[in-house]
Amino acid sequence: MAQALLPDLAPWKASADFRRLWASGLISNFGSFLTFVALPVQLKDLTGSAAAVGAIGAVELIPLIVFGLYGGALADALDKRQLIVWTEAGQGLLSAALLLNALLPHPAVWPLYVIAALSSALVSVQRPALDSLLPRIVAHDHLPAASSLNSLRWTVGGVAGPAVAGVVVAYAGLGWAYAADLLTFAMSLAYIVRIAPSPASYEAAKPDLRAIAEGARYAWSRKELLGTYVVDLAAMFLAMPLAVLPFLADELHAEWALGLMYATVPLGAMVVGLTSGWASRVHRHGRMVVLAAALWGVAIAVAGVVGNVWLVLLLLTVAGGCDMVSGVFRAAMWNQTIPDELRGRLAGIELLSYSVGPQLGQVRSGTVAGWAGVRTSVWSGGLLCVGAMGLLALCLPGLMTYDARTNEHAVRLREQRSATAPTQV
Repeated sequence: MAQALLPDLAPWKASADFRRLWASGLISNFGSFLTFVALPVQLKDLTGSAAAVGAIGAVELIPLIVFGLYGGALADALDKRQLIVWTEAGQGLLSAALLLNALLPHPAVWPLYVIAALSSALVSVQRPALDSLLPRIVAHDHLPAASSLNSLRWTVGGVAGPAVAGVVVAYAGLGWAYAADLLTFAMSLAYIVRIAPSPASYEAAKPDLRAIAEGARYAWSRKELLGTYVVDLAAMFLAMPLAVLPFLADELHAEWALGLMYATVPLGAMVVGLTSGWASRVHRHGRMVVLAAALWGVAIAVAGVVGNVWLVLLLLTVAGGCDMVSGVFRAAMWNQTIPDELRGRLAGIELLSYSVGPQLGQVRSGTVAGWAGVRTSVWSGGLLCVGAMGLLALCLPGLMTYDARTNEHAVRLREQRSATAPTQV
């Protein structure tokens, strides 16, 4: 029984490039989560405004939309590894800029927004390349397990990063958090440069508007894919409370718990990842996506009502586990059904689905908190999420009936890839 719950390590054992990519992401994510906590704390200290903290999502939104779509086209047209290397180096430079600003006698507010926007642009170019590289270095049947392992990698950094950041920011200062983030980008690059080149396929389209439109038409033709995008977009927009966590900690008289609050969502995801052996045996991925998103909303709603900080931490942990389940099965559907020549552009659309929602969610939660209070912002968003999932379940029959064993796109891609082994180094 215990063996059945353990993560499936088949992708790790079979692909050296997957191991390198996994290690790189683990290191980089840890540092990024340090900044993820430090940046809103710095804005809170400089402005004292929940709306100002929530505005981070607004300034990140436009670069995310523009460069997410274009980054997907670039991922199909250029060498994926090179895109990953250069964008990782750019993120390191932005961490250096945050460090320099934090060391000023009077740090400025405007660079925080500019750097957040530039970072959003770089991430938007990098993520489609990362996502579309995965099916090239991992066997088709190993893709659900690889998605679980990648999510586990993210959650390890998500738990350790905020927990460490809370201590570092409180006792050592913001500069140390930004400096550590800079160091992790340098370490991450050492792994990425060892990954084998991954050039564009022979029939790759040029990275222009026509190519982007071709990807959008394909996505529109796949209603079950559209369903995964809409579900995550709605759940994150309506029930993402991260922007108001510094203020929620204040209301609970538990400023010491802020780092733990940021760590709870990835902690819940990590628990699911460490017991994700069952995921490879689930085939009705669409139903799991919707159910997990609805449970996310339930947990967030209750967290907004209770007044005990430990219960809040527990509920945020449960929410993180639900988000992990939804994410694993969304990724499995994407990786097992989308053709290689379109994978980058569809990864760009996917990036929007799982990133635009949280960014808009920060704006929504910060705005509602300013109007009606922090608690109301949290519980109302959770309830709206639950209602939205019920409505989407009724409106998306293709998503609810999706079965990886019989879906025509999954069967076709499985047959195509069975004749070609993944790249091994």
